[in-house]
Amino acid sequence: MAPVLASVLLTLTACAGTAGAPAGSATVSAPVPAGPWRLVLDEEFDGRELDPALWTTCYDWNKGGCTISSNDESQWYLPRQVSVRDGELILTAERRETRGSDGKTYPWRSGMVSTGRDHWDGEPRRTFTYGYVEASIRIPAEGGMFPAFWMMPASRFTPPEIDVMEFLDSTTRVSMYVHWTGPGGERERQRGTYGPGDFSARFHVFGLLWEPDALVWYVDGIERLRVTDPERIPDVPMEVLVNLAVGVPKEPPPSVDRARMTVDWVRVWQH
Repeated sequence: MAPVLASVLLTLTACAGTAGAPAGSATVSAPVPAGPWRLVLDEEFDGRELDPALWTTCYDWNKGGCTISSNDESQWYLPRQVSVRDGELILTAERRETRGSDGKTYPWRSGMVSTGRDHWDGEPRRTFTYGYVEASIRIPAEGGMFPAFWMMPASRFTPPEIDVMEFLDSTTRVSMYVHWTGPGGERERQRGTYGPGDFSARFHVFGLLWEPDALVWYVDGIERLRVTDPERIPDVPMEVLVNLAVGVPKEPPPSVDRARMTVDWVRVWQH
């Protein structure tokens, strides 16, 4: 694939005839360094259902659904909360008591997608080490939601972890994190934030450039956080995840019974 992307914003429809540039979206893509890049994941959600060859609807430890118990999240993820319609992936959270396979009852059910495994001993669908990952996402406006676009190791254990975007008790300020293990085995993290802005009003592009010597976060094509400490930069294969968790750091108000997170596309570029 010919070198086409430089450190400037590219409107993808304008570049549809240029070698190496994906077509079919009017959303502005974020900048990446000049040089040869390969588009290794280009998910436009153009079909009528989720592509099972590319996505699963739970974490690697799923068994009749899943959650992250260590986060004290309020939802149990189920495949039926994931849908594809009109070129968009839709993750729907509903206030509905749901019995998990872990024996607990959760007040909410919701949806997520991952390029990981169908079960603990399976093989991940897609993993990536270094590159540029981006997604066009509209977060829900309702309070108490915890939408995220992130990456976790194919080893199934964190850290390391890279959170391209998270919204914690806010729809106006995005959080960006990297998690790593310190020299003494302690769990460490670095956070950056960007805002304010109404991220629930429209789609925004969240991107991450992951190189051996730097992690660089972008929001709508503008750099918002840079990490260059080698100790903090992962060097292992990682899965891509998008999820709509509930109840972190606090529960939705009683007036909220439903929320929706929408994804226009997800892409990964590599050298």
